[in-house]
Amino acid sequence: MNTIRIRSATSLVRTAAGIMLMAGAGLLSSAASAQKFGPNGIARTETVRHEFDSKREAIQVRVDFGPGASFPKHAHPGVEIAYVLSGTVEYEMNGETIRLQAGESLYIPAGVAHSAKNVAAGVSAELATYLVEKNKPIVILDK
Repeated sequence: MNTIRIRSATSLVRTAAGIMLMAGAGLLSSAASAQKFGPNGIARTETVRHEFDSKREAIQVRVDFGPGASFPKHAHPGVEIAYVLSGTVEYEMNGETIRLQAGESLYIPAGVAHSAKNVAAGVSAELATYLVEKNKPIVILDK
């Protein structure tokens, strides 16, 4: 596996955006109905895992939300960029409600607790790109 050395946070975000666009192009045509939803009504499918250096990696996950499904308050050991592929997803972060529709995105800083809920009548989906420290859990549930 080739290692890409990132020299600045701006370069890191640009690289993540490039990865997100490449992987997202193929995911837009994926049928959400092919997903197997868990007991919480959510299906997570890892699409990309790329090592930046010995300490950091980018991970991209397609998250499908069944009708009314929500993911509880949680944080990540690095930044998340959430891009809504279909439907409408409502995020709670820092006491603010942010509603995104297909084609809109949200930057979530490292360690910031947030939740996500499908507020569309049908299935909603997001593409979550994480720029995180390696060997740490991607999702840390808030207590």
